[in-house]
Amino acid sequence: MKGEPGEIVQPQASIADKYSEMMGVDKNDIQNGRLYAFIDQWMGTPYRFGGLDKDGIDCSGLAFLLEQQVYGIAIPRMTSKQILVIKREYEQDLKEGDLVFFDFDGKKFSHVGVYLQNGYIVHASSSKGVIIVPLHGAIYKYFSRCGSVTDLGTTTVTADSVN
Repeated sequence: MKGEPGEIVQPQASIADKYSEMMGVDKNDIQNGRLYAFIDQWMGTPYRFGGLDKDGIDCSGLAFLLEQQVYGIAIPRMTSKQILVIKREYEQDLKEGDLVFFDFDGKKFSHVGVYLQNGYIVHASSSKGVIIVPLHGAIYKYFSRCGSVTDLGTTTVTADSVN
């Protein structure tokens, strides 16, 4: 990926075309090249609980790596801790990079995705791997809370230092 974490770089034209079409937005709306290059690298990676590599990744691992590599923000590795570092937002106020939480199997905040734009999120689906879906699609019945990551003021956390 070009640029440093937190830096906005222009996306490659092919990536802008691909994701603008997928989310029904103008390709000029795809501004964060690092974000969409990251998604492109992980798209289709199978789901694996506790996974943090291309062999398999879970939902909180995807959010953890995305926030770190795209935005330069260290968030906790586990969903149950990620919910603690957001400033709650209304759905209509969501911005790219905000976290969206879901309650699966009756468990509060058991799944997380990352908001993109035009009502779409990227997440690691247990059945389909890393995919982009509309928030108001089938997953919405499990929607619980959303918000922007607060500035934690912490030093960068590495994958090795988090369980």
